[in-house]
Amino acid sequence: MVRKAKKKKSGISRVVTLSLLVILIVFVYKADLSSGILTLFEEKYDAKTTSYSSLGLSTNANEDRTGSIPPSKEKTDPVVIISPDKLKSSNAILVRIEDYSIQLQKNSEEKIYPASLTKMMTALVAMENLPDLREKVRLNHSAFQGMYEADASMAGFQPGEQVRAIDLLYGVMLPSGAECCIGLAEKISGSEQDFVALMNQKAADLGMRNTHFENATGLHHKNHYTTVKDLAILLSYALQNDTYREIFASSRHSIPPTNKHPNGITLYSTIFEELSQQNIRGGEITGGKTGYTNEAGLCLASLAKVGKEEYMLITAGAKGDHYSEQYNFTDAVALYSSLYNSLGKE
Repeated sequence: MVRKAKKKKSGISRVVTLSLLVILIVFVYKADLSSGILTLFEEKYDAKTTSYSSLGLSTNANEDRTGSIPPSKEKTDPVVIISPDKLKSSNAILVRIEDYSIQLQKNSEEKIYPASLTKMMTALVAMENLPDLREKVRLNHSAFQGMYEADASMAGFQPGEQVRAIDLLYGVMLPSGAECCIGLAEKISGSEQDFVALMNQKAADLGMRNTHFENATGLHHKNHYTTVKDLAILLSYALQNDTYREIFASSRHSIPPTNKHPNGITLYSTIFEELSQQNIRGGEITGGKTGYTNEAGLCLASLAKVGKEEYMLITAGAKGDHYSEQYNFTDAVALYSSLYNSLGKE
């Protein structure tokens, strides 16, 4: 009997040890994801680039230039043949997704107002803090308070509406719905202010050293700022989440009936509405997020496939408004087409 008890105890011990090991592996993996992108952005270029030693460069406009990994026997890299000076956007960074190599940058570490590009962080923090994305969230009146007066973008929900969290995430990213941001913030943290604390903590975890958020919507505040470099770090990390990537790349999303919309709602992406009239050579823009305030100018975070490669572009500070030519899209189309043009000349 004593021997059996020892074996049983030994078996339990092994199970406990194995469980602790699994927990440790998961913890280390998550921590690695949080720091891995920053490590790539800060260190990978030391051994592989000629134009850059890291992303920690001076923001002197005279030092802006294009850069790419030198050609190897296995692969020849495309070259951006557009000078940063030709861009309408005052700030830009173009990154190849495969190895996070910089293809072009312009004032990438200069502080900017991110406008609705803020919502990329809002969606990420919400997603990582909601255990069940199918759970319904009630949109309180506070989610709408002051939003119409501030001319904030809205998804079209109503006070008191009960909506699944996953649908609110689509509402944050596609039509840039401010009420969705506040609804998720209140669900997770009880208030927007407490939720913003999570956003700033996530920014710190990711190494976004020149970023500070004051709200979850991107409405202008002098102390609400970031850089296109920091936004590239954020998006590089976020796109590793399959659900996030799916939302980011969606052109539309149909929401099932709710207590306020018995026929449901269809949400449309602001980026794909604009792109219906524009194409890039040799590829396509596959996803993105727009942003605009008077102070921020026209902003755009986009993902594109050119040839066999995937690229990410963050731009900000283009002059104009909702009624002018959309220079943020003009820059994106020109840069991505430039990549294809260079491929065609090799």
